[in-house]
Amino acid sequence: MDEWCYLPARELAERLRRRELTAVEVLDAYAERVGRLNPSLVAIVAADFDQARRAAAEADRRLARGEEAGPLHGVPMVVKDGHDVAGLRTTLGTELYDRVPDRDGTVAARLRSAGAIPFGHSNVPPFLARYRSENAIFGRSDNPWDPRRTPGGSSGGGAAALAAGLTPIEVGSDYGGSLRLPPHFCGVYGLVATEHRVPATGFWRPLEGRARGTRILMSFGPMARDLDDLELVLRVIAGPDGRDGEVPPVPLRERRRRTLPELRLAAVPELPGASVAASLRAEVERVAAQASDAGARVEERLPQVDWDEQRLSAELMGAATGVFDPDAVLPDAHRGLAWYLRALDRRDRFAAAWHDFFAGYDALILAPGTTTAFLHDSTDDEGQDRQLVFTNLAGLPALTAPAGRDEAGLPIGVQLVGPPWSEIRLIEIAAALEEAGILPGFARPPGY
Repeated sequence: MDEWCYLPARELAERLRRRELTAVEVLDAYAERVGRLNPSLVAIVAADFDQARRAAAEADRRLARGEEAGPLHGVPMVVKDGHDVAGLRTTLGTELYDRVPDRDGTVAARLRSAGAIPFGHSNVPPFLARYRSENAIFGRSDNPWDPRRTPGGSSGGGAAALAAGLTPIEVGSDYGGSLRLPPHFCGVYGLVATEHRVPATGFWRPLEGRARGTRILMSFGPMARDLDDLELVLRVIAGPDGRDGEVPPVPLRERRRRTLPELRLAAVPELPGASVAASLRAEVERVAAQASDAGARVEERLPQVDWDEQRLSAELMGAATGVFDPDAVLPDAHRGLAWYLRALDRRDRFAAAWHDFFAGYDALILAPGTTTAFLHDSTDDEGQDRQLVFTNLAGLPALTAPAGRDEAGLPIGVQLVGPPWSEIRLIEIAAALEEAGILPGFARPPGY
């Protein structure tokens, strides 16, 4: 039954539709594995298998009655803490927002409508604001590749759960790399969608109504162990919900097969101001060189932007939400409406430069951080944002995929960034790199 826990979500759903497995059997397999492995990993928090088992039994009854099954029918999963899931404790990693919602947010409601069975939340840092997943309520998440190391943050619990076979899919959030650094650290896939692709309704609910509070610079997306599951979950959660008025009706186009000779790629190992480890630079250079050898047009190019503008990401988030201490954390953020409007204008100019840049390229390849997974007591989380927050500031989609290992055997990912609304294109490019043998796909951590 452990092997079921590493099946892709779409294969689990297909086996359930064919009645080869039951939803209760699959949930019980996950419950046993979570009970055995999670006490040391602390990847999943606020689990409720009793509620999930009732949902699984109903999923089996619906199939027995011949009712139509959704694309995730009977598939158990976790959702990042911060997304409201009815009946599951939600904390944002802090006692200030410790509560049990009585209704689903849009993400959870859409997952349930597709047939998924959320059984828990994944662990996060306080306010989702660090590159490690540790808080005073649930404790510290470990990396399945090395328990002395962090799985990253703020979606670290979810990435660790995926790598350890504790969930087949997860949905998280990203306002500075949270859906890209943890997949890189844990050897899984993460996709942050274009800003406003996925509704924020029911996310960080205590702050709803505050000056675009949780919406500015924030985006959402799936994590998984393969590209097909990324696409499947994205299609479930994307699109307007009639409540988040900033989500436009931009459809996700159909996916097609791409070949490397048709691709125009930019590749840079590190961005200005970043200090990327040699092992990560080498992996980006390898992927770029092999893509070029296979026929892609690859150039070392970046747009002409002021890279110091990346600090606007933290300043705007803090100014909009007011949840941080402006004197201790963001001393220049709270300057009133005039400052805020000027900052938004600066952000628009930064984004426009990226939009112009992508007129000549299908994607940019770069490292999704500056190091591999760092030790729990390390300060290596400092500077990771230099490779990450530019996408949030420009509202761009980005995908992290497994690429290789460092000298210690730790996972290394690569990050693909594209223009707004190009999520399917990024999946196609990653698939072309995998088909050519340039990207290897997911591998289980030793011992799992």
